[in-house]
Order: sequence, then structure tokens, then C-alpha cells
Amino acid sequence: MTRAQQLDDAARHVRALQEKCRPAAVPGTVDHPVAGGVVDHLRHWAAERPRTVAIAFYGRDVTFAELDELSDRFAGWLLGVGVRHGDRIGVHLGNCPQFHVAMLGVLKAGCVHVPINPLFREHELRHELTDAGVSVLLTQDTFADLVATVVPDTGVRRVAYTALSDMLDTEPVVPVPFPISGAETDWAGIVASEPAAAVPTDVDALAALNYTGGTTGMPKGCEHTQRHMVYTAATALAGAGRKVAQGDSVTLNFLPVFWIAGEDFGILLPLVGGGPVVLMTRWDPEAALALIERYGVTDMVGTVDNYVELMDLPGFDGARAATVRNALAVSFVLKLTPEIRARWRATTGGVLREASYGMTETHTADTTTLGFQDGDADLATDPVFCGHPVPGTDILIVDDSGAPVPVGTSGEIIVRSPSLLTRYHNRPDATAEALRDGWLHTGDVGRLDEWGALHYLARTKEMIKTNGMSVFPSEVEALLRMHPDIVAVAVVPRPDPTRGQRPYAFVALSPGSAADAAAVTEWARANMAGYKVPDIEVVDELPMTATGKIRKGELLDRAAVRAENGDPW
Repeated sequence: MTRAQQLDDAARHVRALQEKCRPAAVPGTVDHPVAGGVVDHLRHWAAERPRTVAIAFYGRDVTFAELDELSDRFAGWLLGVGVRHGDRIGVHLGNCPQFHVAMLGVLKAGCVHVPINPLFREHELRHELTDAGVSVLLTQDTFADLVATVVPDTGVRRVAYTALSDMLDTEPVVPVPFPISGAETDWAGIVASEPAAAVPTDVDALAALNYTGGTTGMPKGCEHTQRHMVYTAATALAGAGRKVAQGDSVTLNFLPVFWIAGEDFGILLPLVGGGPVVLMTRWDPEAALALIERYGVTDMVGTVDNYVELMDLPGFDGARAATVRNALAVSFVLKLTPEIRARWRATTGGVLREASYGMTETHTADTTTLGFQDGDADLATDPVFCGHPVPGTDILIVDDSGAPVPVGTSGEIIVRSPSLLTRYHNRPDATAEALRDGWLHTGDVGRLDEWGALHYLARTKEMIKTNGMSVFPSEVEALLRMHPDIVAVAVVPRPDPTRGQRPYAFVALSPGSAADAAAVTEWARANMAGYKVPDIEVVDELPMTATGKIRKGELLDRAAVRAENGDPW
């Protein structure tokens, strides 16, 4: 039996197990009434619900009809400046309606959308513009000096500027986290362009280059199509217990939309679902609560910390957030616990669930935890519980040889999905390593439980082998969080000449704590197996990415330096 046949057999076995345990709220298949790509969904809603709000931005409401027209005009502007089918167009903005308009206009023009991190500095920006082959760049006016420095070293031939406030034509309903600019930008001229004529959508053509970092090396571009985008949105809606194209959700999104998760939940799900997105440029708990109440928000994705910040607002009234019935929490620094869930339920009447497992290569949103929250069954198991695959996606666990392992055994997570990247842009070596027999080898360590549900344990490079014993950082982190003075923790491997590796924990303590590294170490020795006890380094804060993730790569380097210097911690 070939390896591909082994994986097919294992996938059939796991699917049968999942079907027996599949929560009633989650369908096994997706009924998808609107054909075509992302832009076809926009045109559908513009015809069916022209006056329905598509984007609510601090009180500026953009309807589906207006979004359709504006993106037609953006496509017309692109054609007017000489772009051709397949050209790469960079969108270098924070969260604002112009990002949505530009992305959709790029797709309507038959070009390739390249979302670019607005926090990039020179080296990062130069790499992405060059690697993607960006020819036209839409950027913020506040980035003018940076862009002027970088663009001469790239193939960019046209730069246009907009301000975050360019589409605010009314008084904001809550304070905005940016200046209301009165300066003239290129935006008015862009949206005054002649609209591009509609052309048929090729759902399998290259539509986007979404860049992914990893722990080392420069980011790689993941090639995605409109078919990938629509499948992701449709199955994520199904994983939330909704039918596609019902228009029955109102999404609050403050995740950066240049990031794949922000693109999914802030752009694609609302467009495919036919409901509004309430867009925030930056997280602010007071503003978020006001917007939730004003628009009747039903769906929200945030870190566990975000939900705690909401509940910690002075005089927090949970009734103001009672409409949020699909509240997804991402465990980055704080982890979702039964106590946090119980507090949210007591104040709002809703249920916090862990968000999905996913990565840029799969267009993320690969799993759903819906239906597993009863009795905190999802939180009473090994961290992190990721649930069942969404309809149409398969997830298996394999050993070092790539062969499937029995349910309950840990190994590398592999994914087969209609939304897998076509390839890494200009990286045939990385593509061949990651995509094998139709499966993506993720580099993540996990296991499947008796329900066929996925548990995420660690990145392969983060898994720690000490004297032949496997130590999973997520487990050590979960144990250390039980210490009353630890407010944040990240665990990475540290080279050790006698054990091979040992766990190394960076911990942030609560203000005024009398604890130190020695005290935390003593506590750890009393609360976990000896081989799991980490070396402790107390830090003021953990390094974070723009999207709220801990910079594990930076911590890996710091731990390695400590080992080279022979530092005790």
C-alpha cells in the first residue's frame, strides 16, 4: 500500500469517528447557494440587498451597493494606470474601508492582491514588495517617508496614498484611534475613476499572495485563489452553525485585515454570509462595547485578553453584549479557562469558545469547536482543544516517516483541504517539502482524541526533547499559569549539553509581586514532573507580533544565547 493510500484509509477511519461524534449544530456538508468567487458574492448582495450595510466604520456605513461601485472604480483606476491581468498590487494599510475596496477592486481587475503589514520597517517592506513583484502600491499617507526610502529599490512604478480617515464623512460615533486628516490624498481621485466593466471570474486563478513568517527566515508568499477564499468563508460559517448567505450575522472585527485571520473574519465571512462587518482600526474595549451595542454585533473573534478587558471595564453591563452569540476566543497570552468562560456566561448569557486551528497556508479556519462546550468538555482536556475539521477538510497525525499514527498518539499535524495554498511563491523547495500527496505538512505537533477532535500541542521546532522525554511547551505554560503571580508565560527549548534540551520559561509577574525566578522554580518543582520543570527568566513583558502572537522565534534566540553564555537564567 502506498503512502497516499495509507493516508486515504486513515482519513476515512477518522471521518467515520468524527461523524459519530459530530455535534448536531455543525453540518457535515455546506449548502452554497451563490456561485462564483468573492467578487460574485459582492455583486449578488449589491443586487439583492443594495441598502444593507456592508461595512460600518466608526459610524460611516458603507452599503453593499456602494462597496460594489467603489471597488469597480478602484478596478477602473488600476486599469487606467496601466495594470495588466495578473499584476501584483500591494495594499499597505491599517484597518479601514479602503482596504476592502482595494482588495475587491484588485480582484475585479484580474490582478493579485498583496496585503502588506502596516507595521513593517524598511527591510521587511523591501523584501515583500520585491518578492511579490508589486507594481502598484496603495499605502497610508503617514508611511510616505518610509515608502519613499524603500520603493526605489523595488519594481513598484506607481504609489497612491490614502488616510485612514478618508472615508469618514460623518462625526465618529466613538473616538477613533487616528487623526482626522484634512490633507488631500489620492483617494478622491481613485474613487472618481471610470468604473471597470464586469468580467467573468476565474475562481482558480492566482488571486492573493498572503505572506507567512514562521520562526526563522524571511516570510514566504502563499498563493491563494478566490475558490480558496470562498470555501474558507463558507465552511467557517457552517462551523459557526449558520447557513451560508443568510445575512443573519453582524461581525465585529479588529483583527488586522492584512493578516489571514483578519481577512477571513473581517472581509470574506461577511461578504459570503451577506452581513455587515463592524470594522475597528485598533482594539479598544470601551469603543468595542459601544459598537457591539449600537450595531447588535452577533459574531466576534478576539484574544482571551480582549474578553477579559471588556469584562473588566468599570461598571461593565453584560446586557450590552448579549447579542454576541458566536464569541470566539484565541488563546495567545491568556488561555481560555472554565473560570473565564463562566464569568462571560454570567455577565452576558453567552458562551466563549476557542477559535479555530489554522494557518496562512490553509487560509486558516480549519476547525470548529461548536458543540463541545457543554460541561467545559473542550477545556478539561490537553491544551489546546481545536475541535473537529470544518466540512470538507481532513486532518491527520503522522509520524516522522509521514505514516499515520493511531488516534491518541501525538505527531505532526497534516491537513487536506480545498483551501490549501497552490504553492509557495517562487519557492519550489519549500512547496515540495510542505505539500505531499495532496496534504500540507504543517510543522505543528498535535493529536486526535477519541472524538476525532484535534488538540494542538506545539510547533515541531518548539517541542522539547529532554533525556528522550517529550515536553510540550503548551503544557508547561498551562501549568505555570496556575501560579498566582504569573500573568504571562512562554516556554521554548534551550540547548543543554547533558539532556539535549531543557524547557526555558519567560514569565511576566503581576505588579508588586514578591516572587522571583527562584521562587517560581520552587513552585514548579512542586507542581509538575521533574523533567518538565523549566529554567525561569522573569521579564517585564513578552515580545509580541502585530497580530497578537508571542514572538517565539525571538525567545528561541534569547534562550540559545543564555545557553551559549552558560547563564543560569
